[in-house]
Amino acid sequence: MSVGTFVFLGLVAALVIYIITIYNALVSLKHNVSKAWANIDVLLKQRHDELPKLVETCKQYMGYEQDTLRQVMEARAAAWAAREKGDVAGVGAAETQMRLGLGNLFAVAEAYPDLKANENFRHLTARITGLENSIADRREFYNESVNVLNIRIEQFLGVHRNSRSCRSRLLPAVVLFPAQGAPARGHAHFPPPIRGAGLC
Repeated sequence: MSVGTFVFLGLVAALVIYIITIYNALVSLKHNVSKAWANIDVLLKQRHDELPKLVETCKQYMGYEQDTLRQVMEARAAAWAAREKGDVAGVGAAETQMRLGLGNLFAVAEAYPDLKANENFRHLTARITGLENSIADRREFYNESVNVLNIRIEQFLGVHRNSRSCRSRLLPAVVLFPAQGAPARGHAHFPPPIRGAGLC
């Protein structure tokens, strides 16, 4: 074999190792995104179960505030339906409405001293508030995980000859869970899949 052949084989081997390394890194990041979403999903399910208890407790005292209670339950149903369909934008919109509804509910509850003194109401309020804070914290971690994955995909595709066509297939599958009314990116089932894991 000539020196040129050895050089060629060495370059091919280096390229294969590079592709395998990038592939494994993307797969690892993809699993990090899935794990981050699973952590949020657990909390969303817990809050989903707690809201009917809160609304039932409030109904005993807030007979004239049915619109406020209905807003919370409608947002809860919309969020769950969107989650089941994998509609990220729908989840984000419903989550925003639910936070607004809960804010209105807690504000209106201030006018009902007996309700505020109810032990069950205090427990559920503290429980749901704690879940909201945990969801917000884990959402930040999820968004960061997706950002890192997007950056790695962009870096890999930036040196790929067919990067434009690859990017159009890969990036829409990576989504950001909407935070504070931010627009969703893409539409995917939960947890968001990465088709091809960076290989086109």
